[in-house]
Amino acid sequence: APETCFYTCYDLILITADGSKYQLADYYEIGDVADVTTGGCSLEMVNALYDDRSVRVHVRRTRDILCTVNIHSSLSTALALEYEARQQLGADAGGGVVSTSSDLKGKAPGGGTEKPDALELEGLGFMEDPTGHLEKLFQSPFGQEIRCVESIAFSAFNPPPGYRRLSGDLIYLDVSTLEGQLYCVTAHTKGFYVNSSSGMFLDPSHCSPMQEAFTLVGLLRQLSERFAKGLSEILERKSQCHPFEIVPSLGQLNPWLATYPPPPHRKDIARAEDALMLPYGMETVGMQRDWNEELQSCREFPRKSLQDRIIRDRALYKVNCDFVDAATKGAMGVIGRCIPPINPTDVERFHMYVHNNIFFSFAIDGDFALMQQRYEGNLKQSRCVCDKDTQRYGYSFKHKQSMEKKIGGEASSVLHTHGLHSSVTLSECNETSVAEADTIVSDAEPSHAIESEQATFASANNDLKGTKAYNNADIAGLHTLAMAIIDYRGHRIVAQSIIPGILQGDKSNSLVYGSVDNGKRISWSEKIHSKVVEAGKILHIKEHEVHDGSGNKIMIAGPVECKGIVGSDDRLYLLDLMRSTPRDANYMGAGSRHYLLRPELVAAFCQVEALERVRARKVCVKGIDEKAVLEQELAAILLNPNVFTDFKLGGLPEDIAADEELVRKAGKYLVDVVLHKFVQDLGSLEVSPMDGQTLTESLHAHGINIRYLGQVANLSKHLPHIWNLCIVEMIVRAAKHVLKGILRETLDHDIGAAIAHFLNCFFCYCPPKEITAMQLIKTEDNSADKGGGKSEKVRKKGKCGQQRKSVSPDLQDDASKQSEWKEGSSKVEHKVSSTINVDVAQPSYLCITSELAWIDIVDIVKFKYQFELPDHEKLNVKTISTIRNLCLKVGVTLASRRYNLKSEAPFQTSDILDLHAVVKHSVPMCADAQAMLESGKLRLAQGKVNEAYEQFSEAFSIIQQISGPIHREVANCCRYLAMVLYHAGDTAGAIMQQHKELIINERCLGLDHPDTAHSYGNMALFYHGLNQTDLALSHMARTLLLLNVSCGSEHPDVAATYINIAMMYQDAGRMHIALRYLQEALQKNIRLLGENHIQTAVCYHALAIAFNCMGAYKLSLQHEGSTYKILVNQLGEEDARTHDSANWLKTFQMRDMQKQKGQQAVTAAAAQKAADSLKVNSIL
Repeated sequence: APETCFYTCYDLILITADGSKYQLADYYEIGDVADVTTGGCSLEMVNALYDDRSVRVHVRRTRDILCTVNIHSSLSTALALEYEARQQLGADAGGGVVSTSSDLKGKAPGGGTEKPDALELEGLGFMEDPTGHLEKLFQSPFGQEIRCVESIAFSAFNPPPGYRRLSGDLIYLDVSTLEGQLYCVTAHTKGFYVNSSSGMFLDPSHCSPMQEAFTLVGLLRQLSERFAKGLSEILERKSQCHPFEIVPSLGQLNPWLATYPPPPHRKDIARAEDALMLPYGMETVGMQRDWNEELQSCREFPRKSLQDRIIRDRALYKVNCDFVDAATKGAMGVIGRCIPPINPTDVERFHMYVHNNIFFSFAIDGDFALMQQRYEGNLKQSRCVCDKDTQRYGYSFKHKQSMEKKIGGEASSVLHTHGLHSSVTLSECNETSVAEADTIVSDAEPSHAIESEQATFASANNDLKGTKAYNNADIAGLHTLAMAIIDYRGHRIVAQSIIPGILQGDKSNSLVYGSVDNGKRISWSEKIHSKVVEAGKILHIKEHEVHDGSGNKIMIAGPVECKGIVGSDDRLYLLDLMRSTPRDANYMGAGSRHYLLRPELVAAFCQVEALERVRARKVCVKGIDEKAVLEQELAAILLNPNVFTDFKLGGLPEDIAADEELVRKAGKYLVDVVLHKFVQDLGSLEVSPMDGQTLTESLHAHGINIRYLGQVANLSKHLPHIWNLCIVEMIVRAAKHVLKGILRETLDHDIGAAIAHFLNCFFCYCPPKEITAMQLIKTEDNSADKGGGKSEKVRKKGKCGQQRKSVSPDLQDDASKQSEWKEGSSKVEHKVSSTINVDVAQPSYLCITSELAWIDIVDIVKFKYQFELPDHEKLNVKTISTIRNLCLKVGVTLASRRYNLKSEAPFQTSDILDLHAVVKHSVPMCADAQAMLESGKLRLAQGKVNEAYEQFSEAFSIIQQISGPIHREVANCCRYLAMVLYHAGDTAGAIMQQHKELIINERCLGLDHPDTAHSYGNMALFYHGLNQTDLALSHMARTLLLLNVSCGSEHPDVAATYINIAMMYQDAGRMHIALRYLQEALQKNIRLLGENHIQTAVCYHALAIAFNCMGAYKLSLQHEGSTYKILVNQLGEEDARTHDSANWLKTFQMRDMQKQKGQQAVTAAAAQKAADSLKVNSIL
């Protein structure tokens, strides 16, 4: 409430009916203190004494209240407020609705009002220039920020001297008001007051006249009239917002667009204090959070009752979000060289980091190394090594001498596995790594280096998926580490919590399960094995026998290289879970060791396999309990994750063959069934991805790996929008790898320019740039002063075309890099003295041309997706949706301005506003809420609206208690609740729930996410249901903008939106506009889905209805005939929709006949009248 929102330190006093008073302690239930069920009780809020923590919380809360920048201003809220204001204005003017000149037209003369014309959208031309509308994404409904105080900062007098601490002083604040007055405020245990300090010395006495208050806001109201006025305006603005717009959120959304021009960067001492609190480069003062202990303690919370599970899941969610936030900041510090490694004397690629009780290690892009190896192998076989061929791979693969040695070194650096979380010490780990590197170098087959690679991008992803799987299995006593993967500036950092005692070399941290040396020695413990077997039954992992290097037989229930470790806290930890699912039998070539089946596919395959076995048993045995047998068979289907690997399996040969056959069958099921079913769902629009993110989510939900994207594209050639979406997604993913390589070796001051240059090369032809002498001097001076940044940011000497750097500079030899750096740095003085005709190094990104970039992109697409890019596809990427896709994947923030993608260089350095980290992590979710959601969907499909509403409401309540309201699953609940309410006839209630979903989607997913676009579309339909057509069309305008930005104009959802807009105009009586949208929707559906698609029939039917409203019954009959023909072909004559179409045909035929009879009667009457006239004339 506005009257109490700035109170943070208080006690609650319970006053019962008999006058007794009880002070309520934190975390206590009121019912445990007194019986409140009889009524007559009340709560009284009284001021409490401040302490060090509470006073800082109070200052933070006051700053948050006074800040309006972070308020999320949804356009939907602003549109609704504007509509209500117009309604109120019309009511005050004498009843009726008054419209603005820009939106609605037509006041009736004589003071009255007629039905206003519906708001006319910008029309179909809206979709032709999407970049020109980017700035509309950030239209703020509230205008400028409200300021009520200049600054509130911690004073330089802090901390209070000892004698003042004994008197109750906690902190001192420097307050600057808008009137220009400066005050030094003392925060005391009893409140805040202005002291008499001035200049350099503290005077703790009260000022004259005395000014004090219990809250900081109360004191500032006394000091500044402008503060009091500004505070009222701020509270008024926040009261107009939806509660979900101002509630804080744990998740951080990194937008790809920001306002242009950027707002002025105003002085903010509070912001500076927060930014400079990161303890980079110094010892952390005070206690650090023990992430592992927090996480494991939360997992050990009781889980018997639903309330127990809610408390447990809420604690896990909070710890996980805090860990991800800390890991992201730490990873950015590692890449920025703010955090020193714990092994600085080792080779840089082996460096490991510990910060804030989080372990950080690097992962490398192994695909590039394997591509280079294959390319070099082809060159050796053909004996055709020439400059033209070696330059073919341009920026990505050129200049990689001694590749086997470098790959071997990288392959042995199992950074996030062997580096810290194993039974060996750090020094032993490094010695082992070097020995393994020498072994790999001596191997004649270069693919073995990649086969043994444990620190690649792919293995990090698989490790995260395995960690998620075991977390979902949730076996008591079996613990996993907190984990996050952070991509920033081309690097991939793996962040993990730390096993207790491992940094102290505690001998109790022993390996008790699995292997650290690729199966040469395999440890085993019955205690942890029983828990792994229990988890394996849930994850469909088979308990099987393997042989170690000595021939010993060991029974395990997971991948050989997983590790079970006992920490100093006596907990059992399972890590290195990158192969928790079997290998994909469709990819058995070199370098495909980490090509695994997805967990979703394993679950679906086991379900299908169990059903087949049940059917077989049902044929043989009559009267069996099908459900019980299905559960029994499902539990018996277990897959061996170690088949098709180099590990030696034990057991009978027929058992090994059966395990291999089952895994092959799973791979065959993926290719022969899942892929085709997925494409079929795409054609029927049961699945309708709109951008790269939703396409990826759809593929993963069906158990399809991204590497099958090329096959999906080939299977969907009959669907132009899916074909184009798949190709663009492959291109963008390839471009992401190339851009990451550029960023890895770009100096800090060239980041923005390098990104802009690559975007220009990617979206249009960009010839090599010349660099001026002054730019060279500046580059060299900055490089020499900086000392190199990351070691891969080393300059290359000579001309651009003569020598190029690799996109994987992590593989460079450190000795050569150091000598090269010293040699380049020694030339700086000479370059400064002679700026003309000097052969000096230029920023390496300037060597990139459009041709070289696209050669790399084509090769990557061919290598990763086995897909040959058509030549004309280079032109199809010149869309704003492609720019959005690439920026989201790399973390780039662009200026929201108009871009001429047909120009030579549409992007400038000033357009690159920021570069964010892209984070993947394991998000805990409540199984109870998920079960309720699925149950609600089932009941809604069965038409049980009341039961569905109860299930969705309960799921909404549970998820909100766990994660807070700003969460994607909460938005899903709101969407289903809105759907149920709408079907039940409660349109106003549906709008309220849909508005919640819209705000959550904007804050969680982004302003231009496809789900946000659908939220605006649903809001429009609900408003139209209340006959608020103008408000509905305003939301439809936003829907079109978001669809165009996220997926472009060529998508079936755009056609469906056109149909909805046409229906609104049709109801408003503006048939000419409705026909335009319907005809465009029909053409889109014919182009994208074909003449005989159901959606095409929907368009024909809508046109038939429109022509019927206009009285053109022949056209209605013609279009409804097309509808009926399509429905008969697709659904058959017995389908209900076909019967409805046949009835419409009869209706239109009857109306056409009536119209013709009426015209004939009119014609006959006119003829008779003419004849009578002739008779009269003849008589005269």
